Amino acid sequence: MSDTERRPLSRRLESRAFRIINVPMRFVLGLPFATPLGGTLMLAFIVGRKSGKVYRQPVGYVWDGDAMLTSGGGKWKLNLRPDVPVRIRLRGQDITASPELVSDPGEVGALLMTMAAANPRTVAFIGVARDKAGRFDPDGLERAIESGFRIVRWHPTTRPDPR
Repeated sequence: MSDTERRPLSRRLESRAFRIINVPMRFVLGLPFATPLGGTLMLAFIVGRKSGKVYRQPVGYVWDGDAMLTSGGGKWKLNLRPDVPVRIRLRGQDITASPELVSDPGEVGALLMTMAAANPRTVAFIGVARDKAGRFDPDGLERAIESGFRIVRWHPTTRPDPR
């Protein structure tokens, strides 16, 4: 069974919608000055592991101390390697950051809680139910991780200018 056949229809439709939405987002996030979208979205320039082609991936982020957190539900994260820094356009400035893929269910759940507290929209698309206290369903997290979901913890090697 292919990956597409296993994904629910809602996820396949969401993926198609993002392909369309990401076109103008790449333009806006790639501008050399800060825009209102830059407070929650960044543009990652990811090099394809096989093709060497540079892909521009808009992703939502939140700060967690000195690191940035993004949800990694798409295939773009397969091109990330911890030993290869990634160029990121953040609020109109280019920085570099080393990616760390987090797959431990307990840590993923804790980081999702951090992300939800900082910006509830960043977790709106992961498809894992939450209980009344806001905690993510452990079985749902396990299934998501088994399907390839990860949290990407970005460790900036250069810092953005605070201006």
